[in-house]
Amino acid sequence: MISIGIIGGSGFTAGELIRILINHPKAKINFVYSTTQAGKNINTIHQDLIGDISLKFSDKINQNVDVVFLCLGHGNSTTFLETHEFSEQTKIIDLSNDFRLKASQNYQDKSFAYGLPELDKKKISSAQNIANPGCFATAIQLSLLPLAHEKILKEDIHINAVTGATGAGASLSKTTHFTWRDNNFSSYKVFTHQHLHEISQSITSLQNNFNKEIYLIPNRGNFSRGIFVSAYTSFEGSIDEAKRIYENYYVESAFTKVTDVELHLKQVVNTNYCFIYLSKFKNQLLITCIIDNLLKGASGQAVQNMNLMFGFEETLGLKLKANYF
Repeated sequence: MISIGIIGGSGFTAGELIRILINHPKAKINFVYSTTQAGKNINTIHQDLIGDISLKFSDKINQNVDVVFLCLGHGNSTTFLETHEFSEQTKIIDLSNDFRLKASQNYQDKSFAYGLPELDKKKISSAQNIANPGCFATAIQLSLLPLAHEKILKEDIHINAVTGATGAGASLSKTTHFTWRDNNFSSYKVFTHQHLHEISQSITSLQNNFNKEIYLIPNRGNFSRGIFVSAYTSFEGSIDEAKRIYENYYVESAFTKVTDVELHLKQVVNTNYCFIYLSKFKNQLLITCIIDNLLKGASGQAVQNMNLMFGFEETLGLKLKANYF
C-alpha cells in the first residue's frame, strides 16, 4: 500500500484524484493540503464524497509519503517546491504546466519526465517525477502521434477543439459563470494556446523533420466536462491504411481505442478513455478524438502514471464507466 499526498486539495483535479484514490486497492490518502480550506472536512468542499471520506484538509505536509500530486495553478508548483521539501524517495506528479517542456524538466535536483503513456510508457515507468500533460494537449497528441510515428505528417495541421467549463478550473471568472456559459459558445487563445508547445515537442520527438504549422482553435462549450477534437491534415493513403496505422500504434494502449463508431462526448465522460474515429475527404484525413478533460486530461492520467511508476497494472483503480445518460 502506497501513501499519497495531494497539494491544492479544493480544486476540480484534486476532487477527481480523491474520488479515484479512495477506491484504489494499492493506495491510501495520507493528507490533502489546502491553505484556504485547512481544518474543514474534505466532503464539505467535494460534497459527493459524503460518507466516503472522513479526512480534513490540512495546512501541513508529510514529507515521507510515497507520492505527492501537485494540483496547483500554473506557475505555483515551482513556488511550492521552493518552499517545501519531500524525501528523496517521494515521487512527484505535477498537474500544472510548470515542467512539461524540456527546458523546464530539470528543476533543482529533480528531473521530470513527460507523462503521456501512449508516447513513452517505458520512461514513465522508471521516472521519479512526472509532468502530467495538459488536457487539450493530451487529446490533440493522441490524435496525431500515430502519423508522427510513421513520419508522414507533411502539411499543416488544422485543429478545432471544444472543452467543457471545468477546463478553466474551480476559480470563477467572467467566462465560467453559468449566466455567461449557458446557451453560449466562444473561441479563445486562437492559434496561441499554451498547449501547442508540448504538442509540438511530442510530435517532433517522433518526427524530427516536421516543420509545418499547427493551427489550433480552442473553444469553450456550454457543458461541464469533456473535450472534442477535430483535426485534419493531408494523407496520401486510403482510410483503411490510416486505420491500420492507428490501430497498430495503439495496440497495447490500455485506454486509447480506435473505433468505427462516430463519436460523442458521453462515450467517455467520467472515464479515463480516449476514443478516436477516422474519416477521409479527398486528400484530407479527419481525426476526431474525445476524452474527459478531468480524467484522461488530468487526474485519471495522473493515476495511470502513478500505476506505471510503482509497477502496478496500468488500469488499476481506473475501470470507470461512462456517464452515458
